[in-house]
Formats: sequence, structure tokens, C-alpha cells
Amino acid sequence: MAKRKQTRGTDGPRADYDSPWKEALDRFFEACLAFFFPQAHADIDWSRRYEMLDKEFQQIVRKAKQGRRYVDKLVKVWLKSGEERWLLIHVEVQARKEGDFPKRMYVYNHRIFDRYDREVISLAILADDDPAWRPSQYGYGRWGFRAGIEFPIVKLLDYAPRCEDLEASPNPFATVVLAHLKTLETRRAPAERQSWKVRLVKGLHERGFRAEDVRQLFRFIDWIMELPTPLETIFWQEITQYQEEKRMPFIDIAERMGMEKGMEKGMEKGMEKGMEKGMEKGMEKGMEKGLEKGLEKGLEEGLLEGIAVGLDLRFGKEGLKLLPEIRQVQDPKVLRAILLAIKAASTPDEVRQVWTEGRRPKRPRRTS
Repeated sequence: MAKRKQTRGTDGPRADYDSPWKEALDRFFEACLAFFFPQAHADIDWSRRYEMLDKEFQQIVRKAKQGRRYVDKLVKVWLKSGEERWLLIHVEVQARKEGDFPKRMYVYNHRIFDRYDREVISLAILADDDPAWRPSQYGYGRWGFRAGIEFPIVKLLDYAPRCEDLEASPNPFATVVLAHLKTLETRRAPAERQSWKVRLVKGLHERGFRAEDVRQLFRFIDWIMELPTPLETIFWQEITQYQEEKRMPFIDIAERMGMEKGMEKGMEKGMEKGMEKGMEKGMEKGMEKGLEKGLEKGLEEGLLEGIAVGLDLRFGKEGLKLLPEIRQVQDPKVLRAILLAIKAASTPDEVRQVWTEGRRPKRPRRTS
């Protein structure tokens, strides 16, 4: 049987749910716990804030098996009793069940406890499409010995019959859940997805969320509910008109469109400059060699321009601080990788990893 061709807007196994979910947890962590785990939320002293321990977590799992990414969050919180606790939040976002998930929960929990000697509470949010898959424990034992872990889970599919409640909820994370559910539900119905996407975005204004929350939820909806190009165009026309009618400057449509246009502009301008400089150099030093060098230099300049646009839109001043380092990169392949990484990155440091990973010194081989 021939494989069905993957098209834009029809989600397959490679659909990128991880990046938008990661952003949603960063922005709405407190709302997430209030929505899914109210008992935990009630015990936490939110006046003392909380701390995302992404770097600590990455140090723990760096040696784990490489493969698909997972949205795992390690967060330090303070309880109302004055105690410090670390919460390990796993969001399983793959399209089907995965047998090693309970074991991974156990391994990660144990590694963090072993390294930092902290009480670690593991919670799981299952965003897959298999209603029967509900892993909540892992263990092994023999001869009277027993080791294992039990962890609470929430299943997004359980919220599917409550769409009206989700749509009316004052908790912004209800919108995250609803957008994810409708994305799964409309995998083979792009026109229906387009309709829901418009409906959800318009609902952000009508529910009275704060301006910054609206902006972040808009990013999540736009990112996860991908559409075929013709329907995407219709979507932007509707939202642009709605924004003008409602006078909603906090939905920055230019941000999303500017990112894509910046990438396209960088490539296009690079080719244009390359052709122009190549022609000039070709007249002086030989057409073939000059054109080749001109194209390379022009492409580099165009990519740098696209990167600058993307960093500014994605991270603002913090992102632009990377430019002096990036300008030292002369390999167009690396520059292109940086440009493509900007959209999925949550922090400027994640973008920096694109060109710093290869600089780590290799260990010398032993000689006999």
C-alpha cells in the first residue's frame, strides 16, 4: 500500500506539538496546576513565585536516549507550610501511546532526587489520542524487594465532552486544552479546523483575558492549529478584519507574519545580493568564480538579515544580543539552521546551541 503524502495542515506523526506546549507551560504554569491539579495548586504559596529549572533538568537527562523530544518541566515551588518542593511535569504529546513512558517517569524522578536530594513530585498530562492509554505507575521487584513509582495523570481526551465549559472557562489553560483537542479532532478536516481556529481566536477577546495572555494564547492557537495555505490566507483575512473592528492592538499579527516574511526576505535578499555581487566580481576576476563567491556572500548577508528580524520578533532585545556572535558564523548551512531554530526556541540560549554544539573540543584518542 502506498504511503499517503503528508500535506500542510494534515497532522502526521511529526506534527510539532512540543514547542507550543512548552511555551504554554512557561507562560501559564500556575493556571495549568489550577486547572489540572487543584490540590497541588492550593498547597503552593504563589506569593513566593516559582522557578523553572530547565538547565538543571537538562543536565540530568543529557545522557538519556536521543530521539524525539518531550515536553518535560522541572519547577521549584514553595508550599504554604514553608517547605520547598520540586515538581516534575511531563507532558506527553505524541500521537500514540509509548511503552517506555512510565519507566521514563521513574528514571527522571530518581535521577533528580539522587543528584539534588530533593523531594520530586511527578505529574503527567497525556495529550495523545488513545483513550485507553493511561499509565500511572512503574515498578519492578523480586524476592520480597520492590521499587517503583505512582504518579497522578490527567487525560486531555476526557475533556472532549466538555467543550462548552472549556470555551467559557476563565482559566486561560482551558483554551490551551480546547485548542489541542480541536487540533486532534480536525486532523482530516481542514475546513472545520479553520472555522474553530477563527472561533477560538475571537473568543480570546470576548473572554476578557489580559492583553499579554491573549497574545500568548493567540500564538499557541496559531502554532498548533496549522492550516493548508488557502485556508490560512482566509483565516488571516478574517482575523485582520476582526482586529480592526474590535480595535485589538494586543493581538500582534505582524509578529507571526513578520517571522515568516523575515525568513523569506533573508533568503530572497541573499540571492539578490549574491547575484549582484557575483556579476561585479565576475567581470573582474572571472564570471564563474566571482558569481560563486558573490552568491555565498550575498546569501550570508541575507540570512543574517532574516535572523535579525526573527530574533527581534521572538525575543526582543535579549535576542538581538546574540547578533555579534552570529555574525562570526560564516557557514551558510549553520546560518540557515539558526534561522529555522528561532521559531521553535523558547530562549535565546536554545538558539545559541545551534552554533556552539559543534565547538566543544573532542577528546583525544588513546594511542597504544
